[in-house]
Amino acid sequence: MRSISVTAGGAPLLDDVEFRVGSGKLVAIVGPNGVGKTTLLRAVAGVHPLAAGTISVDGLKIGSASARERARSIAFLAADDSAADGLLVREVVAAARYAHHRWWEWRESERDCAAIATALAEVCMEQMQERLFSTLSSGERRNVWVALALAQETPVLLLDEPTTHLDLHVAQRMLALLRGLAGGGKTILCALHDLNEAAAFADAIVLLGDGRLRAAGPPTQVLTSPLLDDVYACTIERVHLRDGSLRVYPSGVAPAAQR
Repeated sequence: MRSISVTAGGAPLLDDVEFRVGSGKLVAIVGPNGVGKTTLLRAVAGVHPLAAGTISVDGLKIGSASARERARSIAFLAADDSAADGLLVREVVAAARYAHHRWWEWRESERDCAAIATALAEVCMEQMQERLFSTLSSGERRNVWVALALAQETPVLLLDEPTTHLDLHVAQRMLALLRGLAGGGKTILCALHDLNEAAAFADAIVLLGDGRLRAAGPPTQVLTSPLLDDVYACTIERVHLRDGSLRVYPSGVAPAAQR
């Protein structure tokens, strides 16, 4: 993306944001509430128009692409996806396959069946595919929405808070899944609130603050104490654990025994 700006009602939401995401990379967008993480994802998905700048995905200019073209290139999982309470779990996931059919040719193919089954298995929901979506817990619903994004079979995945409503074990499994998908060639851009999830799983981090890009690069370069202190308006302490991994904590919370 090149020098993008986004406004709403004349008010700036994002200003002159520019960075590049390589194929097969997992990139985490982080920053405090209200800095534009969701807005950035919506802009990349083509849902929110740009006031300035350009966004291209594998040569496709998002601003001029049709909805069908975008749907075949980008799967976007929003944090506030609408409910589908009258549908079965499998039916919710199957909706992703519409991007691969013309509107008058809808009939489930062998490839559709395989994509749906694989996506459900990836999030461990295959045993619940005949359950009504309305009977699921919030975490299970989140898994179904992720399965829908996977079943769309796009080279790019955009996920807004993919670990929301998930318990610790399931959240780690979800991030490991995304890490594996990136390793397999998918480009993944996701908004995360947990800086330590970003540090542990992302190839690169995009740090937003006040609607501006404050830093972009590997976790060890972006998650620096002075920069985080400024963006989050509190003192942040970096801790390198015995295995060499990086963790960040508000001052006074870091586990001293691990330093």
